[in-house]
Amino acid sequence: MAMASQKRVLLITYAEEIVDGQPIYLSSNSLPVKTSKLEPAGHAFHAAALRLIGHCVEADTDEDDEKEVSKEKEHVYVQSSDSYSTKGKKKSGSEAKQQDHYALLGLSHLRYLATEDQIRKSYREAALRHHPDKQASLLLAEETEAAKQAKKDEIESHFKAIQEAYEVLIDPVRRRIYDSTDEFDDEIPFDCAPQDFFKVFGPAFLRNGRWSVTQPVPTLGDDKTPLKEVDSFYNFWYSFKSWREFPHADEFDLEQAESRDHRRWMERQNAKLSEKARKEEYARIRTLVDNAYKRDPRILRRKEEEKAEKQRKKEAKLLAKKLQEEEAAKIAEEERQRKEEEEKRAAEVALNQKKMKEKEKKLLRRERTRLRTLAAPVLSEHLLGLTDYDVEGLCSTLDKEQLKNLCDQMEGKEGLDRAKLLRATLESDHKLKDEKEVEGK
Repeated sequence: MAMASQKRVLLITYAEEIVDGQPIYLSSNSLPVKTSKLEPAGHAFHAAALRLIGHCVEADTDEDDEKEVSKEKEHVYVQSSDSYSTKGKKKSGSEAKQQDHYALLGLSHLRYLATEDQIRKSYREAALRHHPDKQASLLLAEETEAAKQAKKDEIESHFKAIQEAYEVLIDPVRRRIYDSTDEFDDEIPFDCAPQDFFKVFGPAFLRNGRWSVTQPVPTLGDDKTPLKEVDSFYNFWYSFKSWREFPHADEFDLEQAESRDHRRWMERQNAKLSEKARKEEYARIRTLVDNAYKRDPRILRRKEEEKAEKQRKKEAKLLAKKLQEEEAAKIAEEERQRKEEEEKRAAEVALNQKKMKEKEKKLLRRERTRLRTLAAPVLSEHLLGLTDYDVEGLCSTLDKEQLKNLCDQMEGKEGLDRAKLLRATLESDHKLKDEKEVEGK
C-alpha cells in the first residue's frame, strides 16, 4: 500500500507484532481505536507500519494528512459499556409525552376494549372529517397569510396525528405497548370495612383483569358465591399471567445503535429494566390478591367454620378418649370385683373343703376308734388268729363309710361272729389289693 500524498511508492512490510498480535478493532464511525492491548487501524495503522520499517511518515505526508491524523487522534475513544451509558437513550419527560391515540379517533369511551373493526371505522370517519382538503374552508376565515399558514400547519399536524394513532392502534405489538402505558389506576386497596369488601376489591380486580393473558377473567362475585368458585377465583389470580409491557423512560432506542455489539448491549440493558418492572408488577398483583384473601368474608367464614370444626373434632376426640378411659376404668373395676368375688368364693370353697376334710378326718378317726374298740375283745381272745396289725391295716385301707358299715355290723354280734366278720372283710380287702396290682402291671 502507499500513502496518497507520498512522491514515491513505499512497500510496507508488516511487522510480526502487528500481524500476529491482538485483533484490530474499528469504531462504529470508522475512527481508529487506540487502547491497551489493541492495535491501531486505518491511517494510524499504516503510519505505525512505516515507522517500524524506518520511514519518517511526518516528513513525507502533506499538511492535509497531518491535519487528518490530528483530527482522528482527537476523536479516539475506548469502546466499552461506559461509552454506551448515555448513547441512544429515549427521551423522557415532555419530549417523550405520548398523544392520546384513542381520543384522536373518538374511542376514549372504549380505549383498550375497542375492536379492530371499530378502530378502522373510527379512523375512516376521522380521516374524512379532518383531511386537509376538507378543512380548506377554515383557511378562508383567516385574514393574514401568516395566520393562514399557521392554521394550515395545525390542520396538517392534526391529520398526521390521526394517521399516527391509527398506525399504532392497528398494529397489535405497538398497540399492546401503548395500552400498557395508557392511563391506569395502579392503586391497591389495603383495608376496608367487612361490609364494603366487595365494593372496594371488586373494581380493583376488574381493573387489573385487563392485563390477563387468559380471558375471560373470573369475577370476585358476592357474599353468596359458592366456595368452589371462590377458590377458583383465587387460584386464577395467584397464577396470574400478564401481557402488560413495561417500557422504561431510561431504556435505549435500538434504532440508534452504532454497531451490532452496541445493539446487543442495548437489548441486555432494556431486558434488565423490563425484568425489574415485571417483577414489581407481579409483586403488586400478589399484594392485591393477598390483601383480598385476608379480608374476604367468605374465606374468613370458612376459616372460622374450619376452626370450629377442628375444635369440635378436638373436643369430640377428648370426649371419646375420656369415655374410653372411663369405660376401661369401669371394665377394670368390674374385673377387679369379679376377681375379688372369685377369690372370695374360692376362699369360701377352700374353707368349706377344709372344714369338710376336717370333719371327714374327725369322723374317720371316730370310726377307726370305734373299730378298734369293737375289735379289742376279738384280739384279746386271739380268735381266728387276728392281730392288731390286721385291724390297723383295715383302718388304713377302708374309708369312713366302709368302716361305719363294718362297725355297725360288728355291734350286733359277739365274740366269734365279730372275728369272722373281721376275717371276711380282711380277706376281701386283700383280694381287692391283688386285683389292683394285677391291673397296674
